[in-house]
Amino acid sequence: MLVASCALALSASAAFASTPIKVTSQAATDGPIRYTVKVASKSFGNAQETRTLRSGDTDDFTWRTTPPGGAVATPQGCPDYASLPLDANGAMVRQTQVRLAPIVAGDGTATVQVSFRAQTPHGTQSVSNNGAALTCPAVISHSEVAHLKMPTNGSAKTLTLGDGTQITISAQR
Repeated sequence: MLVASCALALSASAAFASTPIKVTSQAATDGPIRYTVKVASKSFGNAQETRTLRSGDTDDFTWRTTPPGGAVATPQGCPDYASLPLDANGAMVRQTQVRLAPIVAGDGTATVQVSFRAQTPHGTQSVSNNGAALTCPAVISHSEVAHLKMPTNGSAKTLTLGDGTQITISAQR
């Protein structure tokens, strides 16, 4: 009787056995990938951040920091006032923005569009607005778009922009 019950239990467990799991080292190309962006710039400062993106997504990395010498007071009549990065007191600070737009191919290679835009005050300048003399920040800015191909295995690629700013990007599944 004991032998019959063991045989019945074994045949029942075989009937409920699941198919073996296939383990692969490949992740889907549209799966989440961690992108680390590092910016090193004499004019705009240094910054770093890591975010997770999928193929076809875009993400904006924005850093606002106080420039050397401090934020620069910015009256509302200054040129391009509405587009300047201002702190809570209405003074101009430096701002760096990087937009990543990766597309990952079937072989795991990412083609990444990198958009860079940065502004910083560099001293002041006298401006006349409707007959009134204003002291406004002298603005240094740079904007550039670049493309690169990179693996998604953790290795890094560095871009050097026209103003000398270096952007290092790594992608890790």
